[in-house]
Amino acid sequence: MADGVRAVVADDSHFMRSVISDILSDGGITVVAQARDGEEAVSAVIEHQPDVVTMDVEMPVMNGIEATERIMVESPTPVLMLSAHTDENADVTFEALDKGAVDFFTKPGGEVSMEMSRLKDQLVEMVSSVAAVDVGATRSRGGTSSDSGAVATTAGGSATGGRETGGSSSQVSYVANPTLVIGSSTGGPKMVEQVMENLPIEADLRVLIIQHMPEGFTGRFAERINTRSDYEVREATDGARIGGGEGLVAAGDQHMEVKNYRNGRLRTKLTQDEPVNSVRPAVDVTMRTAAETIDDPLIGLILTGMGEDGADGIRRIKQAGGKTIAQDEATSAVYGMPKRAVETGCVDAVLPIDDIADGIIDTITTEVT
Repeated sequence: MADGVRAVVADDSHFMRSVISDILSDGGITVVAQARDGEEAVSAVIEHQPDVVTMDVEMPVMNGIEATERIMVESPTPVLMLSAHTDENADVTFEALDKGAVDFFTKPGGEVSMEMSRLKDQLVEMVSSVAAVDVGATRSRGGTSSDSGAVATTAGGSATGGRETGGSSSQVSYVANPTLVIGSSTGGPKMVEQVMENLPIEADLRVLIIQHMPEGFTGRFAERINTRSDYEVREATDGARIGGGEGLVAAGDQHMEVKNYRNGRLRTKLTQDEPVNSVRPAVDVTMRTAAETIDDPLIGLILTGMGEDGADGIRRIKQAGGKTIAQDEATSAVYGMPKRAVETGCVDAVLPIDDIADGIIDTITTEVT
């Protein structure tokens, strides 16, 4: 997978540049240049035209955010941020994603050289996957979705709103108590945010989000979604309960199970059981337990990401009578998880990112004559 991939490694630490370069080289990736700061990184990208850049967050002269922004303007190239595991770096890392970085990889603490060696296969795989991203094609075309019109809640717990259908105005009614389970990985944070931004609060969804992301970053991720969407979203805690209009982001390094469901409210349980599909939290765990527990309308959504996590979960949701959606290849940063989901034969719709929010709404609305 890594054969032929050319990389620029940017880090202000000579030691870290050497460690990262050695790992990538051992994994079959050619390091064409190293950079000590963001300015050197930009120059190296323009000169060498690499397939991918590993970018440290904090560097002198020009930091990783500024360098990423410059690269996206002057010579668009997939960027993988390398971030220290701190709250401050979590904020900065998400800002880098806003500027165009594809994803991030957390630098280990403690004995760095030993830890990096332990994570070398994961780093090589992620760099290879990020290198394959077309940073121009996967950018959102603005994240707009069609206006579903004014919506009024009815006494029965559903909602109605005007929608243009075939040139004439019709009324739609939302089903009662729908639950949406979203799974994503590489390139996923921006995609999840876009979907959530475009979901109307009147749909009254309960939303469970599983993004492959380390501990310390999922809380910040939940805060971003909470700020940018109409839904009240927070990081999951053991025993957390949500109802309509609320969402939970699976906490880093913990599986999120749906423990019980009653009267439109669900309760979650967090565990540190063995990783599933080599990840924790795993999409399959949440989707499987949701399918087993929730008896109201259920939707499963798989967004961009490498690997096969979520494929079995989609199968379980479909078998339980739920609806299923996968992001299409053209707008996926990495068409791994969606592809595996589609290959199960249990996906109802394959949609570009800009159409997914509407696709979700279509599964939980009916026309009212």
